[in-house]
Amino acid sequence: MSHADASLPPEHRLHPWSWLFVLLQQLRQFVVPLLALLVAGRRDTGPWEYAGYASFIGVAVLVAISILQYFTYRYRIGRDGISVRTGLLRRDLRQIPYARIHNVVLHQGLLHRLFGVAEVRLEAAGGQKPEAQMRVLGLDRALELEQALRDRGAAPLPAEATAPARCDPPLLALSTAEVVRLGLVSNRGMIVFAAGLGLVWQVFPEKAVAGLLQDWFRGAMGYAGALHLGWLAMAAGVLAFAAAFVLVLRLLSVVLALVQYHGFRLVEHQGRLTVERGLLARVRTSVAPRRIQAWHLEETLLHRWFGRRSLRIDTAVGGQENDPRRLRELAPIAPPETCDALLRYLVPQLQWPPQWKPLPRRAWWRLFAANVPWNLLLAAVLCWHFGAWGLLVLAWLPWSAYAARRQAGWMGYAVDARLVAVRGGWWSRWWRMAEVDKIQALRLQRSPLDRWLGTASLLLDTAGAGAMAPPLRIRFLPEAEARALQARLARMLAARRLRW
Repeated sequence: MSHADASLPPEHRLHPWSWLFVLLQQLRQFVVPLLALLVAGRRDTGPWEYAGYASFIGVAVLVAISILQYFTYRYRIGRDGISVRTGLLRRDLRQIPYARIHNVVLHQGLLHRLFGVAEVRLEAAGGQKPEAQMRVLGLDRALELEQALRDRGAAPLPAEATAPARCDPPLLALSTAEVVRLGLVSNRGMIVFAAGLGLVWQVFPEKAVAGLLQDWFRGAMGYAGALHLGWLAMAAGVLAFAAAFVLVLRLLSVVLALVQYHGFRLVEHQGRLTVERGLLARVRTSVAPRRIQAWHLEETLLHRWFGRRSLRIDTAVGGQENDPRRLRELAPIAPPETCDALLRYLVPQLQWPPQWKPLPRRAWWRLFAANVPWNLLLAAVLCWHFGAWGLLVLAWLPWSAYAARRQAGWMGYAVDARLVAVRGGWWSRWWRMAEVDKIQALRLQRSPLDRWLGTASLLLDTAGAGAMAPPLRIRFLPEAEARALQARLARMLAARRLRW
């Protein structure tokens, strides 16, 4: 070793059992073609007789690749960043500065916990893949790496500087009762049911699934007819079945919430927010508050019945939207005053709640008019099939007008030197806000109807916005007011530096 190499920090290997977890990940990706080869190999004639041997050869190749990754993967914790070296024939050296790392994820599945290891992901802004993925490290080594990022992520520290270990009180900790409430107000059970139904429809023949449903329906109707029930009893039976179905879905939502959010803790330590949760698989995710791009409060009708809200965030980290290891929720469920207190604590320069400016009163009919064509189209289709009974759908129009008036009365926006915020909804309410320093683009939108009415909408773009979250958009403003607001925000953005 040269004198220059001797001055560098030592390199570290993955855990000796890392090859097993890499192999399981690869088998998960290739399980379908391997099973197809294995099943085809049971035939004794034709070219398929060698398919079984091909499947075993494929597994052996995956094992060799997994073991090779263990021997060729190295990482070094330096003063200014982390370096990762991989490859045997083609060698790659990746330098990751601490300032570039936005999110650190420690994931422990049930098998990880049995072996005392964890998977570590280092995520940066905008990337579809992690900057580094260490599958797997010993739990002590993983926590040491996370601690190094906390110590050196904000600013490089001297090598001899060490921080005393301490246990910080959590900013939020969810009890089992709170997690049960989260399951009751969420729709996770319906999502799983829909996904399972779609999987069954894809795996089994469509005619077989349709025939099974038809046989079940005919059997149920035949059984009800044999009992000679009246229409009132039939209606009560249908309502009872619907209630039982909803109850089962809610119970499934509670079970999923307990699995995902058991032991939820939000802790701030050395300038980073850390969320730890999970019953079987433990996920530990940390992010610096300055990396948060936008904030999102949500309050559905069920939330209000329980006196709760949820607080979510957007970060600039890429990847899949539905990845359960992404840090999206700082408070999955909490009282409104707790969510407001978290906002005021984590972003002290913000004045929350702000002074809301309502939209023009005539904005309600814009919301109502958007629903009228679809209502008329549905009424026409039903009239074509069922005659005059299809006109009953038009009874929805008065309710739609009432809901539009209530929604327009709740909508509003707030802009000051630090904050841009919008709110909307009515049945389900939401608030969305971002610091002015995090806004990346301004866009003035005008539809043909806007040009006719002299109105405009202002769309503000931030990094990491989720596809399911409402946009940061101020709608139905008079054109002069929208252009003045756009010019004001443009001057504020030009005078400030974008902060990731």
